[in-house]
Amino acid sequence: MPAHEPAGPTAPRTVRSFVQRAGRITRAQQRALEELWPRYGIDFGRDLLDLDATFGRTAPRVLEVGIGNGETLLEVACRRPEADFIGVEVHPPGIGHCLLGIEAKGLTNVRLIAHDAVEVLEKQIPDGSLDELLLYFPDPWPKKRHHKRRIVQPAFVALVARKLRAGGVFRLATDWTPYAEQMLEVLAASTDFANRAPDGRFVPRPASRPPTKFERRGERLGHEVFDLEFTRLAAGSGQDD
Repeated sequence: MPAHEPAGPTAPRTVRSFVQRAGRITRAQQRALEELWPRYGIDFGRDLLDLDATFGRTAPRVLEVGIGNGETLLEVACRRPEADFIGVEVHPPGIGHCLLGIEAKGLTNVRLIAHDAVEVLEKQIPDGSLDELLLYFPDPWPKKRHHKRRIVQPAFVALVARKLRAGGVFRLATDWTPYAEQMLEVLAASTDFANRAPDGRFVPRPASRPPTKFERRGERLGHEVFDLEFTRLAAGSGQDD
């Protein structure tokens, strides 16, 4: 079973970008959590991971924050067997569903962590070890009083910059227009990143991001989808150099 609490004491965070929900777990998902987690799961801890040892090879590394049921993660991992993928999610049913998908597809390049993604990045992911970080359709927290819960804030962007290698890519998507504008504003203000959009705004949906069931439902409701891609600059380069 995945561990959802940190091992040992850790500084409390008063504002989180998610709410821990009690979702219904199917028998198959429960079996996956019990039987497949030891093979594909990484327990949360306070020590940095040795990613080469974790995957048994040296390869490009991609981390997805908030995988949901793993739909995108599984498809991208199938398409890119040369890369290794880490999916971070807090909700057990989604983790169980993704574990079943890993087993069914025979994937060896996916591992899951069941914990708050901010703490995972801070405690377990070595600096400069990621080639890409994916953040697709995070909770938009639409009410103004909840905007502080949005994960895309200057501190989070700085954390992502630390974990990406120079030239690595931060990929984001949302179907909530005000959040898209906030994402753009926060990332544009960072001296660690450069926007890959020629006009300095949004990019077309990349072929590397498969559309999700959630996204298709939003489009049927008339929601526009916004994709952002930012490249991690080399330390000390600056966007104005």
